[in-house]
Amino acid sequence: MIHTVWLPLVLPFLAGPAGRRLAVSLPPRQALRLLTLTAAGLAIGSACALALLIVPGATHLHAVAASGHLLAPLASGSPDAVIAVAVTAATLLSWCATLLVRAADRRRRRLRQARGLAARSDGELVVLADDHPDAYALPGRPGRIVVTTGMLRALSAPEREVLLAHERAHLKDRHHLFTAVVDLAGLCHPGLRALREPLAYAVERSADESAATSVGDRRLTARAIGRAALAARTSSTAGRPRPGAALAATAGPVPKRVAALLGDHHLEKAARPLVRRAAAATLLTCLALSAGASLQAADDLHAGIEIAQGESP
Repeated sequence: MIHTVWLPLVLPFLAGPAGRRLAVSLPPRQALRLLTLTAAGLAIGSACALALLIVPGATHLHAVAASGHLLAPLASGSPDAVIAVAVTAATLLSWCATLLVRAADRRRRRLRQARGLAARSDGELVVLADDHPDAYALPGRPGRIVVTTGMLRALSAPEREVLLAHERAHLKDRHHLFTAVVDLAGLCHPGLRALREPLAYAVERSADESAATSVGDRRLTARAIGRAALAARTSSTAGRPRPGAALAATAGPVPKRVAALLGDHHLEKAARPLVRRAAAATLLTCLALSAGASLQAADDLHAGIEIAQGESP
């Protein structure tokens, strides 16, 4: 356990670089799923590792030793070092749990607010009288697409159809859940925060591709996304604040998204098959190693407990 338990705490730092490569090389939907799975799996692995590090130090407490029927503390190093590691691991795990509870509560309140706003309209589309160009998807039951009059004026009729198709894809594919998983995973381990940016890019690219398929014109889709982003960023009016759960078509690296729609492979050199396979293999290997190391550490800990229970005083 001494060595293997640290592996799940190190592996998340490798996920960020591989995730950035993966986001621009895999098809968007595949990248979206793999990045989310990786973030969730590595977050669970790191939390399990911290929990396992607590146990040897905790067995030095008489109450813990008595409840586990241990005749002696677990022998996994000098008592001072073992206790120091356990206290540090317990502090980190408690801090992560606190952050998770607070973040989950904030997201729950934001979704409740979004659903309340969405329930005010009977139709799918909500048009706000606002000169600031903006558009976003609002998760709810059902979800709503919110567009300002400023955005509608900035786009032609075909471009509006693209924008609506993009936001409709966010709602249909429940992209807010993917972003929630990765955001929460980043609270469990600092290395996983690097996956937020590639995940956000994959989310927007997935909606872009859905919109392009819906309207049947990739060039029109690229133009609509570009014009919507340009209108939103050059507007002199402040606009209304978006709800926290909103997903907008103008988010992320728009030039890179437009280039991908137009098939510009010069900006996405990572799309080469070898790089794609290497990035995917790196993330899957990290997942496998994290799970394997956690299980091995747990097995070693169980064996150590059995030995400690059978020792003579």
